[in-house]
Amino acid sequence: MQWSSAANAGFSDAKPWLPVPPSYKTHNVEHETKDPNSVLNLYKKVLALRHTNPALLEGDYIALNEDDPNVMSYARSYKNETVIVALNMSAAPQKATFDLSDKRLSSGSSAIDPTLKILVSSKGASAQGGAVTLEPYGLFIAEVSRPESRQ
Repeated sequence: MQWSSAANAGFSDAKPWLPVPPSYKTHNVEHETKDPNSVLNLYKKVLALRHTNPALLEGDYIALNEDDPNVMSYARSYKNETVIVALNMSAAPQKATFDLSDKRLSSGSSAIDPTLKILVSSKGASAQGGAVTLEPYGLFIAEVSRPESRQ
């Protein structure tokens, strides 16, 4: 990634040995740091979550929708916490539906728990009616209530 919109993408005053792409003026650390919805800031949020969330740190891996060729999805479960991760690996919008009942992660319904709490998502990602909608190359990470943690 380029550093800034300065000459040679902010790397050096000397002529670089590799060509600098024209996108360096808008796709650089300086520019993306200022944009809360940038890819750089999304990566920072995901990495921070990965280092602080017990389910993502210590949880068991549970594959979800293994037959979906476009959306990689899984759950990580630790004690009373479960986190669902869905990644759209395609250039087209995708919708993924999860059957959590057979994995003992929901109250027996086949849809995503209505008490889903979004932890991190890319722009345009949403959950409604038991399905997650993802923009191209989108990301969705959410916490799911487990039956024993409900009051």
